Amino acid sequence: LGAEIKSENGYVNAFTEKLVGKEIYLDFPSVGATENIIMAATLAEGETVLENAAEEPEIVDLANFINSMGGNIVGAGTKTIRIKGVKKLHKSEHTVIPDRIEAGTYMVAAAATGGDVMIENVVPSHLQPIIAKLRESGITVEEYDDKIRVLAGDNIKPVDIKTLPYPGFPTDMQAQFMAMLSKADGTSIINETIFENRFMHVNEMTRMGLNVKVEGSSAILMGNSHLSGAKVKATDLRAGAALIIAGLLAEGETEITEVYHIKRGYSNIVKKLQNLGADIRYEK
Repeated sequence: LGAEIKSENGYVNAFTEKLVGKEIYLDFPSVGATENIIMAATLAEGETVLENAAEEPEIVDLANFINSMGGNIVGAGTKTIRIKGVKKLHKSEHTVIPDRIEAGTYMVAAAATGGDVMIENVVPSHLQPIIAKLRESGITVEEYDDKIRVLAGDNIKPVDIKTLPYPGFPTDMQAQFMAMLSKADGTSIINETIFENRFMHVNEMTRMGLNVKVEGSSAILMGNSHLSGAKVKATDLRAGAALIIAGLLAEGETEITEVYHIKRGYSNIVKKLQNLGADIRYEK
C-alpha cells in the first residue's frame, strides 16, 4: 500500500505520504492482518484486493461498521475482500456483535461442572464448531434465535480437537476444552495448528493434577484426572479462563494470579459465575 515500516528497539514505526491500493495475498488468513489491511485500505487511493483473507465474524462486523461510515468494502466473510478507498468517513452508530469466545467459555464451564445454563445475546451460527464438539462429548445444546442452553450429561466423552481458522474450531477455545476434558472418560487429543506456544496453560494445569502429555503441537489428555486446588498463574487470557474452569472442577481452593489477563477479555466474569452458584471471588 506504500507505507515504509521500520522495526527498531522494540517499536514498529510506519511512515507514508499516502497509501495506494494494491493486490495483497496473505500466506495465512490472519484476523489481525486482515483487519489492519481493511482499515488502511479504506482511506487509501484506489482499490485494494485482499486474497486468502480471514473469514471470522469479527471481520464482517468491522466491514459493516466501516461501510456504515461511508466505506466501500465488499466480500468480508469470504476469502477475497475488495476495498475501494474513499476520501473520508462520517460518524455512525454501530452495535458490536456478541463475543463468541466469551459465550463459548461459559458454555464449556456449564458442561464441565454439570450445569444447566442459558446463555443470552449470542449468535448460534458463530458458535457451530463449539456446539458440535460439546455435542460430540455428550453434552446437550439447545439453539434458539439469540440464546443457547447447555445441559450437562452424566459423563463427558473424550473428543479430538484440531484448531483451524474460522469456520474451523477456534484456537481461543482449546484451553477451556482442555479443562473440561480433564474429566472425560477416556483419552482426548488436542492439535494446535494456529499458534506456537499455545499450551502454556498445561504447566499450570499439571500443578492441579491434569494428566496430559504434550508432543509438539499436540496435547494428549488421559482423562479422569483428579484435580486439586493449587496456586497457579494465568499466562494469557484464555489460559486464565481455562484455569477458572479447572478451579471449579478441583477439590479444594485454587488461587489464580496475573488475573489482569482475564479481566481484559471477560466483563464481570466473577459476578456472572457467582450468579450461577460458583464459589469464586477476587482478592487484592
